[in-house]
Amino acid sequence: MHRISSFSISLCCFLFFLTIPHEKLSAVAISVDIITQTCEKCASESDVLSYNVCAASLQAVPVSHVTNLQGLAVIAMELALHNATNTLSTIKELSNNKSLDPFALVCLKDCLQLYSDAITTLADAVGAFLSEDYGTASTVMEATTTCEGGFKEKEGEVSPLTNENYNLFQLCDIVLCISHLLNYSKSTAT
Repeated sequence: MHRISSFSISLCCFLFFLTIPHEKLSAVAISVDIITQTCEKCASESDVLSYNVCAASLQAVPVSHVTNLQGLAVIAMELALHNATNTLSTIKELSNNKSLDPFALVCLKDCLQLYSDAITTLADAVGAFLSEDYGTASTVMEATTTCEGGFKEKEGEVSPLTNENYNLFQLCDIVLCISHLLNYSKSTAT
């Protein structure tokens, strides 16, 4: 598994920014406030998306302040991929803890497969997104809820991945919201 650095996220977004034809740039709102505007819009349209998580996540990547909506989506996907990769490592570490309940170990094994699939989906999604195919984030969101729900099948069992599942769900919700915004602007432009 490779680690995604903030440099690779910045480089990807910078390259994406450069590939946008100049005439399209005037149609895209590029400003320092794009994060605030996008996160406010997305949080207001979602029952679960936290404005604070959205803003803090996107603001952590410096290039996010000078990109467009597509760039923000790619940043969120890269952050989700980084999160899923780190969580996969956490799951592997937890799976080696023989003092855990056997039921929890089975749940971790399920989560390991779900996160492995999520990483593949997210890696493919970045390429698809760059081709204006704005789908797939909901599949990864389902993986996080399935992972979390597995632990709840046994009364009293507590998921050791609650924070990780929540964070990945939030990042994917950002991608999903931005995808909807892009689809809406694409449909109204034609």
